[in-house]
Amino acid sequence: MHTEILTYEADGLRMESHLFVDPAQSGRRPGVLVFPEAFGLGDHAKERARRLAGLGYAALACDLYGEGRFMADREQMMALLGPLREAPERIRARAGGGLEALLGRDEVDPARIASIGYCFGGTMSLELARGGAPIAGVVGFHSGLATGRPQDAKDIRARILVLIGADDPGIPPEQRAAFEAEMRAGKVDWQMKLYGGVVHSFTNKDADAMGMPDFARYDAAADRRSWDEMIAFFGEIFGKAA
Repeated sequence: MHTEILTYEADGLRMESHLFVDPAQSGRRPGVLVFPEAFGLGDHAKERARRLAGLGYAALACDLYGEGRFMADREQMMALLGPLREAPERIRARAGGGLEALLGRDEVDPARIASIGYCFGGTMSLELARGGAPIAGVVGFHSGLATGRPQDAKDIRARILVLIGADDPGIPPEQRAAFEAEMRAGKVDWQMKLYGGVVHSFTNKDADAMGMPDFARYDAAADRRSWDEMIAFFGEIFGKAA
């Protein structure tokens, strides 16, 4: 597996994202942006990008806070995340920087791009789509669905798939209902899949270490099912599996 760090400017920051491609494959292939959970670019997003590259995609595990930072301290993370949540234009700028970097690669077919994300990374992928980015699809895993600019759903060009724990306290039923209304108003091609008995961060094996099982907990079945949903979705939006 070929791995390299792509550096680019976005939202006034120097981003350091990790590209994964299989050198055994020739020609252009679909590209996938992989946005991490709220703590920043860590092993979870990189592992997912590596898996995607092994399936024939060019996958970019994207920096969130600049300089490739991962915030192990929750308070430090929240200090950076709080203001960002209130600024959709800044979220879109950071996500858009990753998109431009991926589009600049010779291995990538610019007509076949998807953006996926975990937790706040899913929010970033959705905001990228709300900004009218030329991408084929978005997949959000336990992603925040709220936005300060729901009216921008009319500009979405991508198909949308969100994969949510039905018992995730961070994404309650009222937030899901508001997202559904937003997608309908924007006439978006969208899907939402719920996993019963599942809470937040269900794809991350390190979630249990947070010590908050009622909020964040790994779920092997939901992890497997959601990954399979994504792969099937890619087969649909790209015309065929990579």
